[in-house]
Amino acid sequence: MKSPSSNDNPWRAVALVSAIGADLVVCMLAGFWVGRLVSDWQGGQPIWLVVGIMVGFIVGVLSVILILRKYTGGSNG
Repeated sequence: MKSPSSNDNPWRAVALVSAIGADLVVCMLAGFWVGRLVSDWQGGQPIWLVVGIMVGFIVGVLSVILILRKYTGGSNG
């Protein structure tokens, strides 16, 4: 029988999933807020709101990739 390693902790997995969810939400909300500010500044054009949300999503995905790399120890596979 295989002995459990320190990476098999279920609470570590819960923390990872929570961090990913919170990170995506915070980045998208920040993008929404910045997009709304720029939209109001530009006279209410909604395109800036969409651009802000998309940029927030992209930043969130990149941040999730960094979190996963740290969690997996930087392995590529």
